Amino acid sequence: MAIYTAEIVWSRSDQKFIDNRYSRKHILRFDGGIEIAGSSSPYVVPLPYSAVDAVDPEEAFVASLSSCHMLWFLSIAVKHGFVVDDYHDAAEGVMARNAEGKLMMTVVTLRPEARFSGEKTPTNAELQELHRLAHDECFIANSAKTEVRCEPRQTALQHGIQPRSLRSLDAGR
Repeated sequence: MAIYTAEIVWSRSDQKFIDNRYSRKHILRFDGGIEIAGSSSPYVVPLPYSAVDAVDPEEAFVASLSSCHMLWFLSIAVKHGFVVDDYHDAAEGVMARNAEGKLMMTVVTLRPEARFSGEKTPTNAELQELHRLAHDECFIANSAKTEVRCEPRQTALQHGIQPRSLRSLDAGR
């Protein structure tokens, strides 16, 4: 078992507070010493009481799912002998009302794109399997009530050379 911690620090300062006109900007402090500005989402609490230059909980949730998936993907890829050069995910979360009428993150879609090099590059089926395994192992996805989707993408050209798996697919056209 492991325990993970985060400190959330907010101060009213000279704001009135009782009139509900106070800044939601705060600090997210992690055990490694990094601090990140946090705030409510401007979609939830209007400006100027939210801060667009800070991470909101909804963004952090989406980023957490994406980051966890990527870390598992890299770990699994290396165990299968694949060399990953780059990884990029344009993850997206959708906030909507659930069956009980409560706002929640109803769907998170991961759109990872990995670029491989070396003698062994994954076929499309192998790539899908790597992402399935990563999704199955992701601690955050396993903890979430939200449906978490993964729509992986693979960069077609790798150092100017098209992977064998894509060349063989192109030959069939």
